[in-house]
Amino acid sequence: MTSSTMTAPRGGERFWVPGDWNAFFGFGTNILVNVLVLTGLLRYVLKMPDSLVFGRILPATGLMLFLSTVYYAWLAYRLAQKTGRTDVCALPSGISVPHMFVVTFVVMLPILLKTNDPVQAWEAGLTWVFVQSFVLMAGGFIAPVIRKITPRAALLGSLAGISITFISMRPGLLVFETPLIGIVCLAVILANWFGGVRYFGGVPGGLVAIIIGTVIAWGSNLFGLGYGGLSLGAVGDAVSHFGFSFPIPAVEHVFSGFKFLGVILITAIPFGIYDLVEAMDNVESAAAAGDSFPTTQVLTADGVISLIGCLLGNPFINAVYIGHPGWKAMGGRIGYSAATGVMVLLLSWFGVVALMSALIPVVAILPILLYIGMLIGSQAFQETPKNHAPAIILAMIPQIAAWGKTMIDGALGAAGTNAAAVGMDKLGNAGVLYHGLATLGGGATLAGIILGAVTVFIIERQLDKAAYFAFAGAILTFFGFIHGEEIGVAQSPVVALGYLGVAAMLFAFDRYAHVTPAEPSAMHGHGEMTTQPAE
Repeated sequence: MTSSTMTAPRGGERFWVPGDWNAFFGFGTNILVNVLVLTGLLRYVLKMPDSLVFGRILPATGLMLFLSTVYYAWLAYRLAQKTGRTDVCALPSGISVPHMFVVTFVVMLPILLKTNDPVQAWEAGLTWVFVQSFVLMAGGFIAPVIRKITPRAALLGSLAGISITFISMRPGLLVFETPLIGIVCLAVILANWFGGVRYFGGVPGGLVAIIIGTVIAWGSNLFGLGYGGLSLGAVGDAVSHFGFSFPIPAVEHVFSGFKFLGVILITAIPFGIYDLVEAMDNVESAAAAGDSFPTTQVLTADGVISLIGCLLGNPFINAVYIGHPGWKAMGGRIGYSAATGVMVLLLSWFGVVALMSALIPVVAILPILLYIGMLIGSQAFQETPKNHAPAIILAMIPQIAAWGKTMIDGALGAAGTNAAAVGMDKLGNAGVLYHGLATLGGGATLAGIILGAVTVFIIERQLDKAAYFAFAGAILTFFGFIHGEEIGVAQSPVVALGYLGVAAMLFAFDRYAHVTPAEPSAMHGHGEMTTQPAE
């Protein structure tokens, strides 16, 4: 873009613009929600003592988040300097939410139940992040190649599946579980960020939503309703956690966790690959919004920053977040990212996190995450050719299957059982195709990209390229990276054979069949263009 509002002379970059306030309150509350959630997991699920949570883990987490957000602000500043643009927006980053639950329930909780020692559970989590960090750093050098040859519809379609399920569904459900706060706060945010409504004094919509939600929650306490789950007793308890805590090295704890390496590798390697693909998706999402960042630098930074965090005691992985177009659309540029890092650093080092969780109802913050999910889901359709829409839908479906399986597992677990104990036949007779959900949803992010890419190239009549991606799907399936429960040999051999058959069929069609030419369109993304857009 060449508008004077979008470019500036070299050296005229501004670190902070008025729109950064909106993005800061939105992104900052997003990060705060995640920190509050992981604090709850550590204290109430893993039964870790407050001295460990507030004295060791949160200070390390805060430092990691500070390093991450400041680095991506610096990367955005460099891009602004290079291009002379004033609309460059920093990549959002923070604790990877899916991994937060995986490392808690799949790695640390089983160790806790086995050893009855929360410290050993913490050590296993640190080793898990240690392994993942090196997967990310190594993967950073192959991701640009994958990004170059993969259609944008496949990358953004898989991302849209995440945004609808794991990002949007839980906030949406919680909003309607506490509707008086949730729906009102959602309307406040939508009116400001979609409808252009300006609030008094230019106060950001995210902050207005938090204030209104907090007022409603505490106001309900005056009438004995307790709406929003807040209480004065909880505030008093939170004050006791005030105090300064600086992160200290935890190297010996990282290596102590290696005795659980067998449990750790089951998830660390596949989820490291998940991080690789998700970060690649998110860089593509930012590029679609106008900001192209080097994929290798992004992935390497995630790995290095996560490694620093775990060596200081943080058992959670750092990741680039989906949502860059959302923060950019609300005016965020460079400063919002670094400001968020400073905020988290202060809150975690001075023990303020517990007080924040006692004062603010989480449901007042959740509509911000719902807004981001809406924006990312729509971007997949807005930034790709119209005729690629079927590929986007197919790329989303594995994430929906993975989410459905997660819900079923949670419900059965609450009842003290699991799918195997109930029996696949009984579940199938009740209309629950559990095995299908598990197979389709295995490695959902990568599976969505493969299915989406095959479909895009079929739509574009590039059947040889579709065959290559189908063949890649066969290899990935055979070794359990997609459509399987774990990495190994012959994890889903029948599915792998199916992909192989599709690859052979597409190769044959490309060589011998008469194929009707594709309608004129342009493939978005990094890689070969097809024909020019139709008039």
